[in-house]
Amino acid sequence: MVARHFLLRLSRAAVDRVLSAFRSICGPDGVSLGEAVREQHGKDESVHKCRPPDVVVFPRCVEEVSALAKVCHDHNLPIIPFGTGTGLEGGVGAVKGGVCFSLRNMDQVLDLHPEDFDVTVEPGVTRKALNAYLRDTGLWFPVDPGADASLCGMAATSASGTNAVRYGTMRENTLNLEVVLSDGRIIHTAGKGRRPRKTSAGYNLTNLFVGSEGTLGIITKTTLRLYGIPEAMVSAVCSFPSIQAAVDSTVQILQAGVPIARIGEEEREKLKIICDFKNSCENHDAYSTDVCVPLSRLPQIIVETKEDLLESRLTGPIAGHVGDGNFHCLMVVDPNDPDEQHRVHLFAERLARRALAMGGTCTGEHGVGLGKRVLLQEEVGPLAIQVMQGLKETLDPKNLMNPGKILLQGDP
Repeated sequence: MVARHFLLRLSRAAVDRVLSAFRSICGPDGVSLGEAVREQHGKDESVHKCRPPDVVVFPRCVEEVSALAKVCHDHNLPIIPFGTGTGLEGGVGAVKGGVCFSLRNMDQVLDLHPEDFDVTVEPGVTRKALNAYLRDTGLWFPVDPGADASLCGMAATSASGTNAVRYGTMRENTLNLEVVLSDGRIIHTAGKGRRPRKTSAGYNLTNLFVGSEGTLGIITKTTLRLYGIPEAMVSAVCSFPSIQAAVDSTVQILQAGVPIARIGEEEREKLKIICDFKNSCENHDAYSTDVCVPLSRLPQIIVETKEDLLESRLTGPIAGHVGDGNFHCLMVVDPNDPDEQHRVHLFAERLARRALAMGGTCTGEHGVGLGKRVLLQEEVGPLAIQVMQGLKETLDPKNLMNPGKILLQGDP
């Protein structure tokens, strides 16, 4: 039986035509209506309640992505891009049903230019797979969000990680993108085949799509900066009497020009929490959220957040990137305890608004997705939201691309 979202939109005959068109493009093995497959592609690593798509397609090349998008556009079917499902804000949930484009079969490293320090990859290539491919070249791609995410998915969410202090985020390291729009047209954001280290030619379309979370188009190719593998690395564990002292030391290190790759903040409570909860968290979820503030405000927000955790009767460590003001809270949550879930959501909202009040952002690297749409409005203001909505309407007038993410637009 075909999922209910399809039946709400199309007649039985139209459903058959759509599925037939999908199979003619991807082959019979490239289309799945199986419940398990749809469930797998309808959720990420977040605790957001996500709906599965109606059907999952597995294109093998950009031409197939384009052809599939045209079919969806003609029948007004939502499109949800799917990389590896490692997101933390419900970005792959099919809130209006529709078609999930699983990009795992497009997993080739296409063009490597070691003398130019850049590489072009398809959306199924993950961070670890690329660095394994580069192992004998003396180069690497340093942006590391922790999970083995797909590189195009990392571009779609503007991911970063602890290495951002030295190497920047996906926004600084993405040179060009190939994007399939909702109607199947293919755009190259910096021009087809172009990979300059810098440009002042026109609007920066690459950065428009970086962080767009699949709401403007499907990223099918990305060209990335590469770096030489450091000849030597030194790690040090330093103890400070307070968070303020640690931040002061960090500022002095950065001002001195010391080539620091990452500076993290690890709570002493973290090890105790791990030991206390080892083997005792069966049937529990983990709720992760992040914010980013100016470096000078980091001590204050961490102290206030720790107090809020205690007052909210919640358990979880705080892990921070002291070098860039970004930190995460990871809380243990019982999915069968509505009261605890409610307290976690209220805590996350207070944390985000605390960061906004300090001149920061509600999300440093997780993205907006489903969970932070209202907070985005508070962060950028109504006029900026109107501009974003205008861009969305221009590129996706039918609101088919990953609807319900980033912008509210009346969606659930």
